[in-house]
Formats: sequence, C-alpha cells, structure tokens
Amino acid sequence: MARSAHAFVRGNTARFYEWLHDEDQPSIPHGPAIWICGDCHIANLGPVANDQGAVHIQIRDFDQSVIGNPAHDLIRLALSLATVARGSDLPGVTTVRMIEAMLAGYESAFPESDDDEPDIPPSIRLVMKRALRRNWKSLAQERINGVEPSFPVGKNFWTLTKRERSAIAQLMAQTEIVELATQLHHRDNEAHVSLLDAAYWRKGCSSLGKGRYAVLLDVDGGTSDGEDLCLIDIKEAVKSVAPHATKVRMPRDNAKRVVEAATHLSPSLGHRMRAATLLDSQVFVRELLPQDLTLDIDRMGRKQAMRVAMFLASVVGRAHARQMDASTRKAWRAELARNHTRTLDAPSWLWRSVTLLLAQHESEYLDHCRRYVAAEQR
Repeated sequence: MARSAHAFVRGNTARFYEWLHDEDQPSIPHGPAIWICGDCHIANLGPVANDQGAVHIQIRDFDQSVIGNPAHDLIRLALSLATVARGSDLPGVTTVRMIEAMLAGYESAFPESDDDEPDIPPSIRLVMKRALRRNWKSLAQERINGVEPSFPVGKNFWTLTKRERSAIAQLMAQTEIVELATQLHHRDNEAHVSLLDAAYWRKGCSSLGKGRYAVLLDVDGGTSDGEDLCLIDIKEAVKSVAPHATKVRMPRDNAKRVVEAATHLSPSLGHRMRAATLLDSQVFVRELLPQDLTLDIDRMGRKQAMRVAMFLASVVGRAHARQMDASTRKAWRAELARNHTRTLDAPSWLWRSVTLLLAQHESEYLDHCRRYVAAEQR
C-alpha cells in the first residue's frame, strides 16, 4: 500500500467506512436497500466474460458486498478516481468536473435501465480489445508464469499439505464444481474433469489473512491447446466490513452472500461462481477466464478523466438499477436530484464527501509510508 496513494485507498476498505461515518461527514442520500459492491474502486471493475463468451464491463469483486446504501459505492468510486487524478497531477478543476461527470453518468442509469452498454471511452475500449484477443496462453503466462499445466512453487504458489490437497480433490469432484468447469459454451457438458495440480495462492492485500488456492483442471483430456484447461480460484469468504441495511435478509454463509451479490450486480460473473466449504471454511469458487481483466488505471489525462468517470459511474448505476423496479428507480433518481443542485456554487454531497475523505486518506497514507520506511530500516 506504500506504492501509491491509490494503492493505499484500495487497501483500506475498513478505514473508508470508519472515515465515512465520522461526525464531520456530510449527510448522503439514503437509497433503496439493494446489493452493492461495498468496495467499488477502479480496480474492482473491468471486462468480464460470461459462459457464452460475451464480454462486458462490470463489477468484478464482491468480498465486501452487502445489501446496503447504493450511495456508498458511488462515494468509494469517486474517491478512487479523485486519488488517481491527484496521482496524475491533474488540476483541481479537472477533479471538480470529473465528480460532476460521475453524477451525470450514474443518474443516466435511472429511471430506465436496459442491457445496452453506454459509449465506452477510448482508454477502456483498449482494455476491452485486449480482453477479446486473449486466450489460455495469455492467462497462463500472466497467472502462472508459463503454459505448463502445473504451478511453479515459489513466491506466489506454495506447496499444499496432504490435508489441503485431499480436501481440494474432494471439492473438485462435487457435481456443482464439475458443472462449473464444463458450463462454458465450447465444452461438453458431459465431459470428464480431472485434477492436474493445486497450490496455495499468495495474492494481493485483499487476500491477506484469508485462505486462497489455485487449481488446474483438465476437461476431457484436451490439454494440448489449453482450451480445455481450467484455472480455478478458491477464495475464503469472510464477513464484510461494509454497513448493511437494517431489517434485510442476507445469507449468513459469507460465500453464499458473495455469490448472490455477484449474481445481482454482475450476472456475467455471478453465474460462473459457486459457494462451497473447504476445511470448515466458507469459500467461493470460480474459473478465471482470459477475458477477465482489471481496469488498472494509474494515470489519466484531463479529457480521459471525465469520460472514464462518467462511464464507470454508469456501469455501477446499471448494476444498481437492474435490481430495482421502475417505481424504485424513479424514486431513487428523484432523491439523487434533490441532493444534487445543478450549480457548482452549492457543492454536491458527493463532492463534499470526497474532499473530506481525500484529506483524511492523504494524512493516513503519509503516516503509513513513514511506518513502512521505519520497518525497512530495522
């Protein structure tokens, strides 16, 4: 997290919600109780493939998902974008216009919502084109540093214990997991699925302290071109730190919560996920596809910033809108409009939230860097 202010923002979801509920924070609109991402920063959106091969820009991370206030997703995304803007040395004027573009993009998803994606900015279109060109070899080179059907033991992949390997073998033999591997449109639903290799997967900050495993499966023995190789991600699901709405029913099983949220927010990915139990831990399982990419935007130009902000906010808005009926969408848009004057003389609730959060995060980030340097010198 010391790498950049944006990396610090991404890695501090719990602190975000603590800061968000400080007494000094402005009041924010209370939207309908729907599934929200809970950790809606730039890197948690990107191209996602469905089981038929179609690719869409959608939310792609649901660890912190809850039934909650949709305004929280918008503030989290705005903070992420504003932090990137500062890291790109863009003037404050650009950040002002970017936040206004976000509100316009989000509101454009209401009161009506359909399946047609809004116009994709050139910078994100490039990521889409790259996603569509990718194949198994691309995925293997990126994730396991080679195309051999095995995990290289080292920094990122660790050897399993006998107990872990046995438990993973049993999990991969379960009917619903086998169906997960065969559901892609180019695979035979009746194909035999075999386990090739498995390893403990050391990933980024979102996985610290959680169980994470990588599994390679072979569908029907066709390993020569990689089309029938499956890279399976098994991740422990833990309690979300995002506040949830009162008097709502969510699955108590955290893995089922994650999968249900994904199904509502990003159907392309949700239908490719399963909830399970591994070694008494709640886990969710999904196949990683070559087309699944992160929008890792570290720098932006002025025009790009506003277009990206509007587009990503519209993606989030559509994920929210598809969960609401027409009357609820209309009411939520009216509430947003009531809290958003059309003149910059009266700052919006989103602008006030972001400016306060930026100042707090900047202070915390610098202190984090000081502690990081001190630890290196010991």
